[in-house]
Amino acid sequence: MSVPPESVPPSSSEPTPPPADMPSPEQRQWAMLAHLSALLGCLLTGHWFGVGVFIGPLVIWLLKKETMPFVDDQAKEALNFNITMAIISVVLLLITLLTLGIGVILTIPAGIVIGIAWLVLVIMATIKSNEGERYRYPFCLRLIK
Repeated sequence: MSVPPESVPPSSSEPTPPPADMPSPEQRQWAMLAHLSALLGCLLTGHWFGVGVFIGPLVIWLLKKETMPFVDDQAKEALNFNITMAIISVVLLLITLLTLGIGVILTIPAGIVIGIAWLVLVIMATIKSNEGERYRYPFCLRLIK
């Protein structure tokens, strides 16, 4: 007597299909690159005040926003976060300038803490987006909707 194939439980060696709402591997890779490109942009343009942190996420968002919804979301998130960090950096610079350099007592330690937080959050976002999760940066202005 043979058992119909539908009633046989799948073996443990067969891969389980991903959930229906899980982004494709290609979308996850592009989303990861959107976050990682900000880090690369900082490394390449750090001597120009890190203006490159915007270029990578912006280019990826503009290229993939129509075809890949997960990449659209994550590239906008990376772009918004880096805009927020730039605003904070300008505020720290203004505090330093307006206090004729005395504010450096506060702005240098704050800048170091913010820089470390930026690095950690970008790495976390890169990992989470590669896993297919929609990462949300804390304290981020959502300027690009």
